Amino acid sequence: MKAKLYLLLILTLCTLHNCKQSGDGKAAISGKEAVIIDEEAKARIDSTLSGFVDAGDIAGVSALIYENGEEVYYNAFGYADREAKQPMARNTLVQIYSMTKPITGTALMTLYEEGKFELDDPISKYAPEFKDMTVYKGVDDQGNILTEPLDRPITIRDITRHTAGFPNRDNIPGLSKVLSEANIYDRETTLTDLGEKLGRIPLWFQPGTQWEYGPSVDVQALLVERISGMPYGQYVRENVLDKLGMTETRYFIPREDRDRFAALYHRTGKGTLVRDSLTYSNYTEKWPLTRGGSGLTSTLDNYMRFAQMLVNKGTLDSITLLKSETIDLMATNQLADSITERSWLPSKGNVGFGIDFAVRVGPPKNAEENNGAVGEFFWDGAASTLFWVDPKNQLTAVLFVQLRPYDQIRLHKGFRDAVYGRYDHGD
Repeated sequence: MKAKLYLLLILTLCTLHNCKQSGDGKAAISGKEAVIIDEEAKARIDSTLSGFVDAGDIAGVSALIYENGEEVYYNAFGYADREAKQPMARNTLVQIYSMTKPITGTALMTLYEEGKFELDDPISKYAPEFKDMTVYKGVDDQGNILTEPLDRPITIRDITRHTAGFPNRDNIPGLSKVLSEANIYDRETTLTDLGEKLGRIPLWFQPGTQWEYGPSVDVQALLVERISGMPYGQYVRENVLDKLGMTETRYFIPREDRDRFAALYHRTGKGTLVRDSLTYSNYTEKWPLTRGGSGLTSTLDNYMRFAQMLVNKGTLDSITLLKSETIDLMATNQLADSITERSWLPSKGNVGFGIDFAVRVGPPKNAEENNGAVGEFFWDGAASTLFWVDPKNQLTAVLFVQLRPYDQIRLHKGFRDAVYGRYDHGD
């Protein structure tokens, strides 16, 4: 009874004061308009992010948040390059890894809007390398791979929602060895080479039956090349990045900008970080392979332009990149309830998957789950970067850090709780 009376009071106050709900379902009231990022939230975010730096679990971190089309938060803590004592800054360039994927999906959907394909077209219509795929059934007594025919072809929808069946693990008997030997991500080769190699490897499962992360977005980039007749790197540059003014979102960092390129750190234990020495040349040399699933670097403000285009339903400033209905389609869960095997996707919260984004389909179930508003769509990167789009609250957030392995310290959980306020169980 007490809870009902409290809810009635909140609803009454909301009517009188024009309030809206925050991402975790709690009402926020102000004299004119409710906001998520008020002074209290800013203090929470500062304390949370600086705390991770002070604990020695990250070298540096920065965050940028927009609400209702306006910047409402920016700050940076720690170092982009700890050894050089270079502070994390607004114009720091970072490796965004899989935050490349939504950009690739956007490039693909510009062709969708031109009527160049349908989502349920087989990918083999545009990439014949995938015409004669087989599906893994295990190994025989001698370790030879057993296969069965496809129940149906891989569709473009499959590669946008990660249900294609491509293997992506190192523990599948027989199949993982074939995948490793194919070396599909050899930087000295092209997307066509990647497609040819992948087309010769059996699928791990029948298309549409499971969710499994993998090379699907690299295949999307290959399809962009085939359908547009233009190299993928050129297409995404001309049709997405340049149109949005994302001039510092690049596969290759020119020499004059490398002093802004953040170092990547591996956390080997509590408070212990080791500088990475392997990935630097990925971005300071030009390679034939231009992946759709990874490989871009960016700045906070550049990536925020992408997020603002999404929350504005395809439009930024005077440029319309995609129609609002296309953004709605991308931000709609594409996973049927019958797809119950979803790998580690449930660790992201109460989510499904749209077109190159996770999509929140329900509120947090408990205080341990990642905070967020229903209808939010988002993705992150292997170096623990994160962004999300919250249409309900017209809020977009970008979090940059350079930390591997991926977010063992629950930085994302802490940041989300700081933005929205901790989960309230209520009754």
